Amino acid sequence: MKIHLTSVFVDDQTKALRFYTDVLGFVKKHDVPLGETDRWLTVASPEEPDGTELLLEPSHHPAVKPYRDALVADGIPLAVFAVDDVRAEYERLRELGVRFTQEPLEMGPVTTAVFDDTCGNLIQIASQA
Repeated sequence: MKIHLTSVFVDDQTKALRFYTDVLGFVKKHDVPLGETDRWLTVASPEEPDGTELLLEPSHHPAVKPYRDALVADGIPLAVFAVDDVRAEYERLRELGVRFTQEPLEMGPVTTAVFDDTCGNLIQIASQA
């Protein structure tokens, strides 16, 4: 068994696609219209284009807003993405205007940082020494 797909709820799929591809560097995998406004919209790592996909899922369900608001208020990231070097990625993303809620923090062999994905979520990046 392996993880094939996971998702993040987003306020605006078009805005999310731009952020996740143009800023974070993911590649669009699927973009299938669903109804009048929503899409089955996934991205993947360019390093593993046939690997795990991230669904940029519309946040219409009434449970989403209180759930995400509570996570953000407590500083809890919705997802964690692995990077080779958190400090280097932190600098690269800051130069692109990404707002971080946690600067790089070393916790034993792991370094993490947390940013706002502009779509309603906090996302953590992590690397191991």
